[in-house]
Amino acid sequence: MTADPNMPVTQPATASLQQRATAVDDVTRALPHALGPEKSLLSSMLQEPQEYLGVAIEQKLTKEHFYLPAHSTLFGFLLDLFADGSAIELVSLVQRLLDRGLLDRVGGPATLTDLYTYAPSPGHFRHHLQLVKDKFVLRSIIQNANEAIMQAYDAPDEVAALLDSVETKVLAIREGAETSKEHNLKESVTAVLDQFQALLAGEKAAQGLATGFEELDRMSSGLKPGEMFVIAARPSMGKTSLMMNIVEHVCINLSQPSMVFSCEMSAFQLVQRLVFSKSKFAISQLSRGYTPSKGDLQRVQRAALETASAKLFIDDTAGISINELRAKARRKKRDENIQFIAIDYLQLLKSRSKQAENSREREIAEISAGIKGLAKELAIPILILAQLNRGPENRTGKSLGMPRMSDLRESGAIEQDADMVGLLYRTAYYAENQEDKDAEEGKAELVLAKNRNGETGHIPLTFIANLMRFETGPPAQEGGGE
Repeated sequence: MTADPNMPVTQPATASLQQRATAVDDVTRALPHALGPEKSLLSSMLQEPQEYLGVAIEQKLTKEHFYLPAHSTLFGFLLDLFADGSAIELVSLVQRLLDRGLLDRVGGPATLTDLYTYAPSPGHFRHHLQLVKDKFVLRSIIQNANEAIMQAYDAPDEVAALLDSVETKVLAIREGAETSKEHNLKESVTAVLDQFQALLAGEKAAQGLATGFEELDRMSSGLKPGEMFVIAARPSMGKTSLMMNIVEHVCINLSQPSMVFSCEMSAFQLVQRLVFSKSKFAISQLSRGYTPSKGDLQRVQRAALETASAKLFIDDTAGISINELRAKARRKKRDENIQFIAIDYLQLLKSRSKQAENSREREIAEISAGIKGLAKELAIPILILAQLNRGPENRTGKSLGMPRMSDLRESGAIEQDADMVGLLYRTAYYAENQEDKDAEEGKAELVLAKNRNGETGHIPLTFIANLMRFETGPPAQEGGGE
């Protein structure tokens, strides 16, 4: 029977096995390395430690960059001596290595003597250092690629999670990040004392990013790198407006590159809010036949120009997954060095892992943990909005509408992961009659229910509904107009 030329050709089942075997065999080949430059670096450091060890530290050279274990051990030991201010010369070095049982691991006295007598050209130090780092990058790529190949061949159920893991490792290589996050205790204590001195001196930079709301900034000391700040409320409380007010302050007033992920509103709607809120012009007036004054037009134009010149990036992908969000945020951090992220809102994000398919609580927990992990990974604060359940409506008396942390929808993981939780509340929304509503108009409160590194309490705010804008403090006695 003649074969149909249009039918796809089926490869033998052994073909993929052969390819896999080839991939595994590649692991047995010698990994990229540069022993000559490694030796050159160590020789220069031994002969002029103050000069060349200092350069190596500035260039973030670590013992992991060295291919030969003996070279890695010796460099690590030299770093310890340099940090302690100890003299580095052949006789005492041999004795110190012998005392610590490391002499044989670095090759013995003969190897040290050979390194001391080796005479590399001083002008080639930085070139050799870059060669050593480049070979380390190549080894890292090969190692991570082989791990990815093996995991892919094993046909994981969670393809999206594997892709996210691979991207994370590749970006870590590009940025020179280490998988180990161990920190030297002395360095950490020094950093704490430096921040303490900066706070005593009143330096604003030591307090994290200001939100523009004085009482919130006082209680929180600003939005700090690695922190996750959750603002939660019932629908129609104005949480998106509050978020955009904070974005406005960080991005425009503080000139910090920022990114907003909006799962609910379009980029056009957010920018429209931003421009008219900043200009303090109620666009709703136009539908009532109001003619803007010259001053109105100038304020709108000024706000539009300031907004256009800001480094604000908006992604309005509906139903974005946590893995997609993390990937986009990493690229923006790498390309634009964003310093702040705002997300509207948590319950509209998706997790496509197998575990999350049958459990909404598990899905929310994965998303919450993913956001907190991203804040730590990028070392920037992340503000994320969240919905509350119907608990506030079910309360009675003076407690009617009052939110609690237990009202966070679908998962206690949000409360656990967040560094700060703010519960937004407007009393007029729950007024039982028009008279009470008029009396409470404009009154709002942000209840800082959790603050991992500071005090909690009630923060009075004023909500200007026609501007979609919150301002610090309670409304003025005469009514708190525009």
